Amino acid sequence: MSIESVLFPIWVAVQAVIGVHLMFPLFLYGLSKIGMKRKALTVQPATRVGDYAIIVTAYEQTDMLPNVVTSLLALKHQNYIIYVVADNCDVSSLSFDDDKVVLLRPESVLKSNVRSHFYAINRFVRQHDRLTIIDSDNLVDPEYLNELDRSFSQGFKAVQGVRKAKNLDSMYANLDAARDLYYHFYDGRVLFDAGSSATLAGSGMAFTVGLYKDCFEKLDVEGAGFDKILQYKIVSRGERICYNEHAIVFDQKTSHADQLVKQRARWINTWFRYFSFGFSLVLLGLSKRNTNALLFGIVLLRPPLFVFLILSLTFFAIELFLGGWGWMAWAMGFSLFIVGFFLALHESRADGKIYRSLINIPVFMFYQVIALIKSRKANAISVATRHRKHEYH
Repeated sequence: MSIESVLFPIWVAVQAVIGVHLMFPLFLYGLSKIGMKRKALTVQPATRVGDYAIIVTAYEQTDMLPNVVTSLLALKHQNYIIYVVADNCDVSSLSFDDDKVVLLRPESVLKSNVRSHFYAINRFVRQHDRLTIIDSDNLVDPEYLNELDRSFSQGFKAVQGVRKAKNLDSMYANLDAARDLYYHFYDGRVLFDAGSSATLAGSGMAFTVGLYKDCFEKLDVEGAGFDKILQYKIVSRGERICYNEHAIVFDQKTSHADQLVKQRARWINTWFRYFSFGFSLVLLGLSKRNTNALLFGIVLLRPPLFVFLILSLTFFAIELFLGGWGWMAWAMGFSLFIVGFFLALHESRADGKIYRSLINIPVFMFYQVIALIKSRKANAISVATRHRKHEYH
């Protein structure tokens, strides 16, 4: 047996592992259309109004807290309390004259989302049955909690809303928003419609208090990525994470290269730390014939968007250089990916600024490569995205 006959199947298999991610979005889209025809989820009014704890976490920076609290106090819902956890923050300038707002300043630095969440949970003024997590740079749609009520009334214990861009003020913000639209469409709406769960996005998400406590009460999670652990635990329990495109949170997009690098370094770091959860869910899905776990596991195994695109381009160039037919498969894969990408933007009604920004994708990817290089020490470099005062809305 020649070395070539041994290496060729390995070479093809390695390419297939990467190339499948170019085609998987449209495959998932097809499954979602079949799933929606098989079992249409009708939009129904909520059967019960929940009692919500809205947990807002801030680390070191408090400038945006007045805006998010004002936004939350405008919610068209009466049954909620806002818990602002100001970790390692100077709160001397903060004053909230409303009984619905509880300002918490931990005695010691927590430096962890989960620790901040449980700091609030342990100080609830009453026994809430649901909690929702909001970032300090978010704003919320007035109907946000009413939309969550509808999802919980369908029997779900976990819900992911939509994080829409509240600023499109730079090339980085527009490309960041384009990326979000792609992921919200395929990893949220399409994945859920296909019979699986929406991936969690770090904020704009809600859970029954019991489920959240069951997932994290015995864990001490440091650094970024608590949402990766949480979604794995929820899906492995047999629960589905509902996607509600009308539960809208407005999120501050990165406007500068240094913000982008630090944020993406943290995100890349969390993918390397937790992507192995995908293997467990794929095996669970296959053994239990569980579509939810199987599809979700495949999504967790997918590398960050820019990583598999760069790898795909590399394989395409190698195949083109070798002169075989492999480059044609890659060309077809890229064509399907591009169709899927623009389908996501079209279905999400992307702003014209976002389309015009796409010419700068190479620059955006360059800074993400820098982030990849720095990802190993990402949590030491930064804990949360810091926004500059002129960015506040």
